Amino acid sequence: MAGRFLLSGLLTASLTFIPVLAAPVVKRNPYSFVLENPYGDAVFELGNVSYLANTKHPKASAGCSTPAGSATSIPITVIKTNETTITKNALESVLSSYLAGDDVFSHDFLDGLYLSSGVKSTLDASAVEHLNSLNTSMLFVDASVTADASMSKMVLESAIDIPAGPYLASVEDGSVSFATVYRLYPDTYRTFLFGAYDANDGQENHNPLGVFLPKFWDPMIPVPSRIYYWGDDRPLAGERVAIKDLYDVKGLQTSGGSQAWARITPISNGTAPSVQQILDLGGVVVGKQKLAQFASGANPWEWQDEHYPFNPRGDGWLTCSASSSGGGCSIAAYDWLDYAIGSDTGSSMRRPAAVAGVYGQRPSQGLISLERVIPLGAATDTAGVFSRDPYKWIRFAKSWYTPSLYQNSSITGLSPLSVPDTDAFPKTILYPTDYLPLNNSAAEPILQDFIANLTRIFNMTVKEFNFTATVQNSSDPIASNFTRMGQATSAINGWSSWQVVGKPLVTAWAALFDGRFPPIDPARRLGWFAFDESRTNQTTYDAALVTKNTAVEWYERELQYSTPESCSESVMLYDIGTGGLPSYREKDLNDSPYASYLAVTPPGAKITGAGICPIFGCADFTIPIGQVPYRSEVTFHEEMVPVTINMVVKRGCDFVLYNMIEKLADEGVLKTVKTGRTAFE
Repeated sequence: MAGRFLLSGLLTASLTFIPVLAAPVVKRNPYSFVLENPYGDAVFELGNVSYLANTKHPKASAGCSTPAGSATSIPITVIKTNETTITKNALESVLSSYLAGDDVFSHDFLDGLYLSSGVKSTLDASAVEHLNSLNTSMLFVDASVTADASMSKMVLESAIDIPAGPYLASVEDGSVSFATVYRLYPDTYRTFLFGAYDANDGQENHNPLGVFLPKFWDPMIPVPSRIYYWGDDRPLAGERVAIKDLYDVKGLQTSGGSQAWARITPISNGTAPSVQQILDLGGVVVGKQKLAQFASGANPWEWQDEHYPFNPRGDGWLTCSASSSGGGCSIAAYDWLDYAIGSDTGSSMRRPAAVAGVYGQRPSQGLISLERVIPLGAATDTAGVFSRDPYKWIRFAKSWYTPSLYQNSSITGLSPLSVPDTDAFPKTILYPTDYLPLNNSAAEPILQDFIANLTRIFNMTVKEFNFTATVQNSSDPIASNFTRMGQATSAINGWSSWQVVGKPLVTAWAALFDGRFPPIDPARRLGWFAFDESRTNQTTYDAALVTKNTAVEWYERELQYSTPESCSESVMLYDIGTGGLPSYREKDLNDSPYASYLAVTPPGAKITGAGICPIFGCADFTIPIGQVPYRSEVTFHEEMVPVTINMVVKRGCDFVLYNMIEKLADEGVLKTVKTGRTAFE
């Protein structure tokens, strides 16, 4: 491979060469080849930073005059211009913008430079002198640029159309190729299963990146240069997105968090439509993330196949919650990651968002296709996205949740969705006294300030009510029966997961291993071992859909309903997290009176707040609003824990709620959260 060779003397001698007149003033880290990965791509280092170059399927190539047998790989920067005269100032301006706007590009990629212009251009003496000061050793030009350069110069036989930015150029046997470069970031909080990148093979595959740091056990996650996407007007162009390992991505393994499942299932030969939508919008998939096995609600101490991810907030020992834990904590951890895709059946987006202090949602039931996604409950599953920035979160969601991907009513068992994008804001704030106030008295003033801002900005009134009593006192015999609705939800979830995952896995494993039951985590083990199809089957599933639809219709008629002025007359607030108390990844620490387990049902309530929208189909968004101190049982130091609130509206009113949140951000009520120990300054 070309990356293994140094520039031969023969190649150097053959190139147009003018001695450098002044000593270079910029020292670069030299290119250092590390290894070739199983897909034929190169991992290399520039100083203490590691990179991946897609040398197997480079972005572009062109002929050039080089002697036979010569070979080199050189970090290079592509600059595209429309200047007739390329000056030092022009180069400085471009390179400054690269350094300021990208975390992949560095001066180390100026060993080589490819200049291409949309007009006939000339590289003037000031620009040549500047390149000398940058210690640039090789200049590539096409016919559009004239350069009398004091370094090795190579003229391409034809111009190549590639985005500007950093590349690894491979020169060999009369041609040069430009490989896309990815910076490799260590996943120090262990939120990913593995990194991934676009194979660029013409087959829409992605390749997994099985590269780790042996000293720290961290998977390496490849992120491409943001410069590649400058000028791309797609709404998610160049945005880096991590995917929960329930979703199929062509070329990658979908494990559902289970090594046993990965063993019996092939590499994905297609991509989930919901993920394809992200790619079509310009998003970049950078890896697959950890989850509670098969999207269960397993606690941190119940994970076996995977090492539970770490939460960067507070003392670093807090829970990441359950199913979409990898996604929620990764967004709180890494500035280089823009979004993480998760799913929510019972709480799996909303609780991770709460404990990580980021934005996350359970959308209206049926808002996006879950084809090629491992199900927990086919009629209760939803797909959401984590973000630190409310504006970016809204932009992503409004682009992603497109009508062409709405689920059919035959899947949800509910009426067809209608999702207006208007300012028909709620008029009432529902304050359920069985779920509020917040557990930590220090956090309640943060919530009260938030409510005061809601009433001020939207001219709303607050209505206190008891949610549990309201439901139980309704005249509808189904909607008023929490036990019956809970049984319906259990039937939907139980049959979906058994039919698609549990039964095939148990059957295949028994055939492979002399009748043995597969090694899976305790959250699913006993339920699947003793699954009784005479009690839970397609008939009970179909009946459960009818029960669920009856409950949703009651809810949208009696509790959260539309009016001529409002898509959802009310927004209901509740806390899905711990009310400002720490919840730890270590079980016994949660027994302290100054800590809390997750998924605690409040006294007097029949279900957790998280269970409301899985039953009634509504939209439920987790919003970070502040933070409070706590005394850590791990660091024995004062730390900060996020405070969040959940905003619930009638099914189909998601975009109205996004518009409401955007206005709150405009007013400074909601803010972009930071990565690291604290969500806010």
